[in-house]
Amino acid sequence: MIARGALLLAFMTAVAAGTAQARPAPYPKTRAALADLVKAGAPGAVVLIRNGGSTTVLAAGVADRRTHRPIQPDDRFRVGSITKSVVATVVLQLVGEKKLSLADTVARYLPGLLPNGDAITVRELLNHTSGLYDYSMDPRVAAPYLKGDFGYRWTPRRLVAIAVEHGQLFAPGARWYYSSTNYVVLGLIIEAVTKHTLASELFRRILGPLRLHATRLGADANMGSPAAHGYYKGRDVTPVSYSWAWGAGSMVSTAADIARFYRALFGGKLLRPQQLKQMETTVTGAGGDYGLGLWERPLVCGDAWGHLGETAGYRSFAWSSRDGRRQTVVLATTTSTPATPEVDAALDALADAAFCGS
Repeated sequence: MIARGALLLAFMTAVAAGTAQARPAPYPKTRAALADLVKAGAPGAVVLIRNGGSTTVLAAGVADRRTHRPIQPDDRFRVGSITKSVVATVVLQLVGEKKLSLADTVARYLPGLLPNGDAITVRELLNHTSGLYDYSMDPRVAAPYLKGDFGYRWTPRRLVAIAVEHGQLFAPGARWYYSSTNYVVLGLIIEAVTKHTLASELFRRILGPLRLHATRLGADANMGSPAAHGYYKGRDVTPVSYSWAWGAGSMVSTAADIARFYRALFGGKLLRPQQLKQMETTVTGAGGDYGLGLWERPLVCGDAWGHLGETAGYRSFAWSSRDGRRQTVVLATTTSTPATPEVDAALDALADAAFCGS
């Protein structure tokens, strides 16, 4: 009897194991799109998919082309303009605390910084309707790094001054134009209002409370470890100083940390309802509608909220449903900026497949 029971148990265990092995892997389209991305030329990528309480993280490719270390789910990436969502959240926290208003002008906090600072509001900075030229488009900003001086440091005020030299592109509020200058100015406003550095305010208000231990405002060249290496024209640009991006795009993070931030944001843990509603109030932008540090973009299975980022050697997408229960984060390294058309197409297909859970 005991022997027969043992044999039956062994048989049932074998059948269960066989069934589990035969079960197809989840997210087949996402896995195929991830493989296609690496074939298209991206050195490596990490994809996080969250649906309710279930989270899956996939990785493909290498983190370092020199050592051929396989990329890992907890690798750190430069996440570019995803930084803007975090900075905007701090600004809106200050609005909720009545330490500033969306209708306040730049001149109120930073007199003399902009020639027309008394005409540009905090809201117009947040939703890219200020008319300020994007300093990052000026070739002088990248010049030191292209010459090999990877440690060159820009100050935020110098970056704004470069933008000012190009003049006002249009009257504030007249139309939409994506400009990283807006978020450098917002970083300076945060520092003026709080009397603390931007990095310390991000940590005190968001990164620390959410325990985003792998995330930091990485204006220096140190990304921490483990890190995914990005490339530009054949060179490893991981050690480049990101002082040039500062509050507009210098954040270093992981897929898990990014997902946790947006989950907390859309779950109402970071902003009061009134401020979250303000953040989700959009104007017409390129490729979707733009709120206050948030994009609303149409994907094949519905609208997604979040942000994307592109910087030398890195591309990123972070999309959530409005309630934050469905999420995808795509972090990839590239070999050119902008990415090649093949990599761009593969990234778009991957973001769609991952967000739609296919």
